[in-house]
Amino acid sequence: MLHILKNALGLGPKTNYQELIKNGAQIIDVRSRGEYASGHIVKSINIPLNELSTQVSNIKKNVPIITCCASGMRSAAAKATLKSLGFTDVYNGGGWMSLNGKL
Repeated sequence: MLHILKNALGLGPKTNYQELIKNGAQIIDVRSRGEYASGHIVKSINIPLNELSTQVSNIKKNVPIITCCASGMRSAAAKATLKSLGFTDVYNGGGWMSLNGKL
């Protein structure tokens, strides 16, 4: 239980996003198309959160997935959605600008 609480609060082990990218991770930006057009991580894929369940065929299942959005709320929901759809190697990258700085 303590492990789950620590991870929920961001106190768990740190994710090495650079290593994930080296291993072929894909970045899924779940913001709206307009938000994405105003700025995004190069090579990220824009699938708005409300379309995620119907667009899973556009997501590779055999590589790590990093979700991102504006603040981390939608990307957390996207991670949960992808996990419920059978994706196993999914990471919440949080806000796209912060994630971009970690790459």
